[in-house]
Amino acid sequence: MLRRLADQFEAASSAHVAESGIERDADWFLLKLQEEMGELTQAWNRLTGRGRAKGRSPEDIRRELADETADLLGHLMLFARRNDIDLAAIERKWRFQPSW
Repeated sequence: MLRRLADQFEAASSAHVAESGIERDADWFLLKLQEEMGELTQAWNRLTGRGRAKGRSPEDIRRELADETADLLGHLMLFARRNDIDLAAIERKWRFQPSW
């Protein structure tokens, strides 16, 4: 399931960077994670009153928080895919137990 999701993020990202003329070198993947984490932090700060709302409604800010969370997840999946990281490590690291 995670492999398929990572492949979907890759297809979307490849199309976007091709249209934009962006080169995705090894550093790009990590830098995008940093960028998206910053944008998620900004949205969180707005939602919690620690940042300026800039005319956005609470609903708009919640949508922005969801969008930035999705972006961060997508770029994390792209980073893992680019670096051949087996996302099955999630089960080991988080000690998921099989459901019977």
